[in-house]
Parts: sequence; structure tokens; C-alpha cells
Amino acid sequence: MNRRTLMTTSAAAVAVTATGGWFAWRYPGGASPAAAEVPTTTAKVRRTDLSTSTQVSGALGYRGDYSVVAQGAGGTITALPDPGTVVNRNDAVYEVDNRPVRLFFADRPAFRPFESGMTAGPDVRALEENLKALGYLASADGTFTAATATAIRRWQRATGQTVTGRVELGEVVFQPGAIRVNVVTAKLAVEVHGGEPVLTATSTTAVVTINVPAGQTYLVHPGDTVNITLPDHRKVEGKVAFLSPVADQPQQQQDPGRGGPVLVPGIVTLNNPQLGTNLDRAPVQVAITDASVTGVLAVPITALVALAGGGFGVYRRNGAERTLVGVTPGLFSDTLVEVKGDGLHEGDDVEVPSS
Repeated sequence: MNRRTLMTTSAAAVAVTATGGWFAWRYPGGASPAAAEVPTTTAKVRRTDLSTSTQVSGALGYRGDYSVVAQGAGGTITALPDPGTVVNRNDAVYEVDNRPVRLFFADRPAFRPFESGMTAGPDVRALEENLKALGYLASADGTFTAATATAIRRWQRATGQTVTGRVELGEVVFQPGAIRVNVVTAKLAVEVHGGEPVLTATSTTAVVTINVPAGQTYLVHPGDTVNITLPDHRKVEGKVAFLSPVADQPQQQQDPGRGGPVLVPGIVTLNNPQLGTNLDRAPVQVAITDASVTGVLAVPITALVALAGGGFGVYRRNGAERTLVGVTPGLFSDTLVEVKGDGLHEGDDVEVPSS
């Protein structure tokens, strides 16, 4: 039995239960006297898009896990950011001896001072790329030249630093991009030395971590569209970006005697990451679209009639005229079902129970 057959059979069974036996009396050849008293009304045949989804729980957070470590000679911590602070390029991450330690973007940390006569390298290129992005340097080639020193002086002058044309180790901190402060480990008025942690941070890109029951992973795939319900009831769209190949059991349920669900972690990205930036570690509900159809004819599930000889139909109404039309159900989605068959058209009236 394929996936659609499973969903169709399941949804039809739900419809029978939910309508209190509506299928049981509506069959060709007439209705029982008791069932004939059930009040009816009509609904329109619609052309629409339908989808089904798998619901999983998730938590809103931020991608990445970065550590900011003191470098160089160190000194006394004189300013620290609050958790949740977003630090962009050239902003101060923290201060040592009243001197801001500024954020530059790079994929690897600095490991030496930047000065005339130093050998070329990717760290020099990273420094130059930042000076270029800030408008102080025309090009970056990874070689410390007179133009590099001039750009440093311009940057130092613009930011109120002592103008030297060199950058000491520890005066800037390299991170892959803008950061969002997570946990501040350093303390004000405490001396910090090179190699000691100052704070941890994440990127500024909001994501949702999900945990899919291992038995349902066949319903979830990277690239699937999702709808996320935030704690304030806003709904935002996203996509499954990653699903781990390794299942996990939550720490609190790792007692062999208790068992517990085995979960597969994943990551969902938001189409507009800025929608969630004020909600960190908040629980959310994620609806992952696992089947969809577009531009199909659909009727309320309660319009379906279970035929005595097997299959389904609907009663088409045209004033007082009542005609049974055979249909093949397709995708069930919430209160609607896709229907296929001759003799039924968009805008037709079909009979449904009125309550």
C-alpha cells in the first residue's frame, strides 16, 4: 500500500467517525427512516491546492557556536556586552583597559600582530578584506604593504585609536560574521590573559532545531517546506536544511529501564530569519509538508458517500434535483479531500450534513 493509499484510508475512516456514521446511511438505494431525518445543506466544489503535513516540536535558536578568547598581552576587563547583543563588523565586542576589542570577519583566528615586514598569509588577507569592506583599502592581496599600513592608520584615526599603522594581537577578534552574544564568562574589573575565554556567541541567523521520531523520518526530507508556529502565534515559513543520519535518545530518557522515544535531530532555516530574532530558545511547532497537490477539485470530507458496492461518491444538488456522482478520493487535507471523476465541476453544489 503506498503512502497516498494509507492517508486516504486513514482520513476516510476519520471522516466516518467524525460525522457520526454519515457514510452508513447515505448509500444508493435509499436511506433508513431514522437516517433520513439528518439535516443537510450544500457546499461548493472548489479548485484549490491541498497538502498534508507532519507535526514535530522544535526550538527557536541561532546557528553556530563561537568562542571569543582573549589574545595578546590581555589586561583588565572594563566593558562587556549583555547576552543577546548583536555585534557587527567593526563594533566593540568587549573592552580591555578601556580599549575596545573590535570584531572583524574571518574564517580563522589571528595569531600574530599585523605590521610592516610580516610575511604574507591568509590572516593578512583577512585583515585587508575587512579594511576594504570598511572603505579604508582599495584591494586585498594578503601582503602587508605601505597601502595596508596607510589603511590601518585611517581606520585607527576614524575609530579614535592611537594611530600606529600596526594592529597588535588582541586588538581585533576574528569571527566568521556578525555574532549574537550568548553567554558572558569574563567578569568586569578582572584581569584577563591571552587564551582565556571571554564569551560565547552564535551567528545572527535564526534557525529551528527539530527532533523527529525515528519512525517518522521517512516523512521528512532536506528541502521540505515547513510552516512554523511561534509562541506568539505568528506563522512563518522555512525549509528543512539538515536531518541527521544518526538518531539520538534524550539525556533524561537514557535510563535503559525506562526506554523512551528515539529522535533524529534536524535544522530548519527560516525564509525570513529576522522574524525570530527576539525569541531565543523558545518552543515552537513545526508543520512539515510531506505531500501536496495543486489546482485540484476538492469537496468537504463529509460530502463523501460510501457506496454499497465499494468506492465513494457525492450527491450533486441542483435545486431540488439530487444526483449521485461517483468519485475517486485523492489527497485528504484537514477538512477537504481531492476528488476525481466525470460529472463533477468547479462551482457545483454537493450535499453535506448541516451539523
